[in-house]
Amino acid sequence: MTLYVGVEDLSRLVAAIGVEPFITGIAERIEADFRRWEEFDKAPRYASHSPDGVIELMPAADRARFSFKYVNGHPKNTRHGLQTVAAFGVLSDVDTGYPVLLSEMTLLTALRTAATSALVARYLAPPASRVMALIGLGAQSEFQALGFRALLGIDRLQIWDIDPAATDKFRANMAGLGFDVVAARSAPDAVLGADIVTTVTADKARATILSDNMIGSGTHINAVGGDCPGKTELAPAILSRGTVFVEYPEQTRIEGEIQQMPADFPVTEIWRVITGDAPGRSSADEITIFDSVGFGIEDFSALSYLYDLLGAGDYTRRLDLIAEPADPRDLFGLVRAPVVARHAERQHA
Repeated sequence: MTLYVGVEDLSRLVAAIGVEPFITGIAERIEADFRRWEEFDKAPRYASHSPDGVIELMPAADRARFSFKYVNGHPKNTRHGLQTVAAFGVLSDVDTGYPVLLSEMTLLTALRTAATSALVARYLAPPASRVMALIGLGAQSEFQALGFRALLGIDRLQIWDIDPAATDKFRANMAGLGFDVVAARSAPDAVLGADIVTTVTADKARATILSDNMIGSGTHINAVGGDCPGKTELAPAILSRGTVFVEYPEQTRIEGEIQQMPADFPVTEIWRVITGDAPGRSSADEITIFDSVGFGIEDFSALSYLYDLLGAGDYTRRLDLIAEPADPRDLFGLVRAPVVARHAERQHA
């Protein structure tokens, strides 16, 4: 039987552990897996694009486990009461090829995205950062805020969204959690005095959420929203001024902010910073940019972290997903008995 974790199961597990400790746990697993980056089978995700969105498969594997995530990105979904991003994932045993875990990943993706963002910022953001501008207050925003507090100590949030309802939702969710939340009058107002700027907007468009004149020296930009062809958030001039860090260049050049730049535009793979093979922030005045599009190893880490937690409580169901005949060679035996019974009933009638 395959373990199955549904939305209710994961919600209860995260509530029992706490959102910030859960994000921290995923971040620690991602950091450990990035340190052994070269042990993984890797490939850019498969993407099926349509005018209104994208459906993707994101694989990754080491010698023991294989994972993939099915995920969509459809910004117009919220008009119909649907999630912009919905996902599920599978973790399998390499030795047998059997899936050991099937899990919802809409919620888990939000947690792992926050974990990745905050982990990278620990290597790239100005030391002792406390103020983050958060532009785009959709489904990812609260997780980003809690992740950055858990890993960096961010306690002041300067927020902006074009939709006042999104701002109200965010402030209600953050109420009583100890943040100093300031609703800005505009995106330029939000970034004033911020150590870190997180952009996590949803529209599939070549937007300029941050213009060049909005970003001062020493800022770290956590660019989360640009994650498919034709979707960007940063003015190209910002990329030229800063140092750009990516997960997997072959994927990011197609889907990330650097799709706007020449094919040979220089970037640094973040796993090299984590292992010490490449420098991260090199000066107080440097502008650092994490051009984040999400990568399969991060999902592998999140699924592995979840799987290893599941012995701690009743948070799973067993799913009859893989056929298990008494004799592995007798698959037909699973249908033979019903066939014989139906035949006997017809003969008797």
